[in-house]
Amino acid sequence: MAKMYHYATVSKALDQLNEKGFTCDFNINSAAIKKNPEKFEIVHVYRYEGESDPGDEAVVYGIKSTTGKKGVFVAGFSADSDSETAKILLDLSIKGR
Repeated sequence: MAKMYHYATVSKALDQLNEKGFTCDFNINSAAIKKNPEKFEIVHVYRYEGESDPGDEAVVYGIKSTTGKKGVFVAGFSADSDSETAKILLDLSIKGR
């Protein structure tokens, strides 16, 4: 099951995950997740809710692959976010509970 952490901002969450070895940017490398979601596990989840603007909401995932590669994926709720990968990650998160 993924660990849920609370940080003041998305950037703080990304900094902390980077310190824990989550260095790959899966927003750039999302094709790997889309092609083989079974090879990835969500090990950390952070949800950030903007105080006044729902468009500021985001989820930061700390993801580990079966090969040991660790990285992050930030799923926003804006119209230009990668909703296909975010849906796959949400499905992985739900299956892991």
